[in-house]
Amino acid sequence: MGKIKLHNIKVFAYHGCLVEEGKIGSDYRVDLTVKGDLSHSAKTDTLGDTIDYVHLNKIVKEEMSIRSKLLETVAERILNRVLEELQLVQKVRVDVSKINPPIGGDVGMVTVSRSKSR
Repeated sequence: MGKIKLHNIKVFAYHGCLVEEGKIGSDYRVDLTVKGDLSHSAKTDTLGDTIDYVHLNKIVKEEMSIRSKLLETVAERILNRVLEELQLVQKVRVDVSKINPPIGGDVGMVTVSRSKSR
C-alpha cells in the first residue's frame, strides 16, 4: 500500500449559499490524499502502472469549477470521480477549504473533510 498527497491546490471558485459568493467568487484550497497499491509501479517505473497525480489535479480543478452551495457537495463529487476514474485508488480523502469565509469574524479558512473507500 502507498499514499499520494496533493497539498494546497489553489483554486478560485464560486461556491456558497450567499448570492454574492456566486458573483464575486473566493479563493479555495484543496488537499487530496489517495491510497492504493503502488508496489507494481515502483518496480516498473511506468506512469500507466500508478495513480497519476496529474489526473487527480484535473479532477479537483474540474469539480471545483462547478458551482455548489455547500463544500460538502463539492467534496463528494471529487471523491466519486476519483474512485470512478482511477481504479488503483482504494481510499481517498479530500479537504476543501474556503479562504477568508464571509462569516462575520476573523477566520482564516473553513474546511470540510470527507473520505471514501472502495
